Amino acid sequence: MNAPGPERSPVRDLLADAAFVRLWAAGGLTNSMRWVEMLVSGLFAYQLTGSAFAVSLVLMSRALPMLTAGALAGAVAESLDRKKLLMAGQAATAVGAIAIALLAATGQLALWHLFLNGLLGGLAWTNELATRRRMVAEAAGPTRIVQAVALDTVTNSTTRMVGPLAGGIFFQTVGVTAAYAIAATIYLIALALVSGVEHRQERRQLQPRHLVRDVIVAARIALAHPILRLVLGVTIAMNVFGFSYTAILPAFGSIAFQASPVQIGLLAAAEPFGALLAGLGLAFRRGASPGRLTLLLGSAGFLVVLTCAALAPSLPLAVLLLFIGGMGTAAFASLQTGLVMMQAPIEARSRILGLTTTCIGMGPVGVLLIGALADGYGPRTAIALMAAAGIAALGAVAAATRA
Repeated sequence: MNAPGPERSPVRDLLADAAFVRLWAAGGLTNSMRWVEMLVSGLFAYQLTGSAFAVSLVLMSRALPMLTAGALAGAVAESLDRKKLLMAGQAATAVGAIAIALLAATGQLALWHLFLNGLLGGLAWTNELATRRRMVAEAAGPTRIVQAVALDTVTNSTTRMVGPLAGGIFFQTVGVTAAYAIAATIYLIALALVSGVEHRQERRQLQPRHLVRDVIVAARIALAHPILRLVLGVTIAMNVFGFSYTAILPAFGSIAFQASPVQIGLLAAAEPFGALLAGLGLAFRRGASPGRLTLLLGSAGFLVVLTCAALAPSLPLAVLLLFIGGMGTAAFASLQTGLVMMQAPIEARSRILGLTTTCIGMGPVGVLLIGALADGYGPRTAIALMAAAGIAALGAVAAATRA
C-alpha cells in the first residue's frame, strides 16, 4: 500500500480504502449498540433493585471475559482466520440481544439473564480487540497506523457518546424490548459489512497445548520493552480506577442530581464527546507520532478532572468536566493500540494486544470496588476516591517504566 503524498490527507486515503471503511464502520455500529445495551441493562438493574452494587455486577460481566480470556484470544487470533473469528463474535452478540428482547417482551427478564448476556457480549468484545483492531491497522498500512487507530478511536468515542444517549432515550420511550431488538438488527448489519472484507493473513500453526507458552513469551517481550510495559500498566490503572465510574452512573445521576434516564444518558455521553473532538485532532495531525508523555498526561488529566466531576454541585458542571476529561481519554485510547502496533514485533502483535485486553479486563475489580464504595459512602465519594487512587497508580507506573 502506497504512502500518502505530501499534499494528501492520510485520513482521506484511509476513507478511500474499502477494507478499512468496512472494518471501521462495523466497529462503529457494534460499539454503539454495546453502549446502548450497557446503559439499558444498568438502568433496568437499578430500577429493579435500587442498588448501585447490583448495577455494577451486571455491567461487570462484560469486562470479565477480557480478564479471563484476553491473552488467549490474542494467541488464537494469530493462528485462526481473524475475519471468521470477528464474524462469529458479531453473530453471537446478535443472538444474545434477540434473546434478551424476547425475555423482556414476555415479562421474564431477570438480572441473571442480563449478566449472562453481558458475559457473551464480553467474549465478543474480547475477540474484537484481538481481531478487528489489528485488521484495521493492517488495512491502513505501516505509514498510517497512528491515523487509522486515532480515527477508529474517534468512532469509538462517538459511539460511547451516542450509545448512552440512545440507550437513555430508548429506555424512557420504547422500553427494553425495542432497545435490544434494535441492537440485534445493527449487529447483523455490522456482520454483513465484515463479510465483504477481503482479508489475508499469515498464520501460525494452532497448537492448543502451546497457547499458554505463547502467551508467556508475549508477556516476556512486553515486560522487557519500556513502552509496552507502560501501555499495560496505564491500561490497568485507567480501567480499574478511571473507567469503572461508568458502572455507577445511573446511581450517580439519580442520587446526586435526581436525573432522568435521558439526563443520565447525557452524563454518560459527556466524556466520549470530549474524546471525539480530541481524537479528531490526533487523526488529522501530521509530524512525529505522540508517545509516552502524551499517554501519561492524557490519562492523568482525565483522572484529575473525574475527581472534580464527582464533587460537582450541578449536573451541567459535571457534564462539562467530563467533557474536558474526555480529551485525555482520547490520547489514552489512541496510543493504547497505536503504540503496540508500532513497538511490538509483528509476529507477537496479536498476542500483545491480547495482553492489553487482559489488562482492560482488570476493570471488574474496579467495578466491584466502586459499587461497594457507592453503596457504603455514596456515588460521589466512590468516584472521587477511585480517581484519586488512579492518579497514584499512574505515578507508580511512570516510575516503574522509565527506559
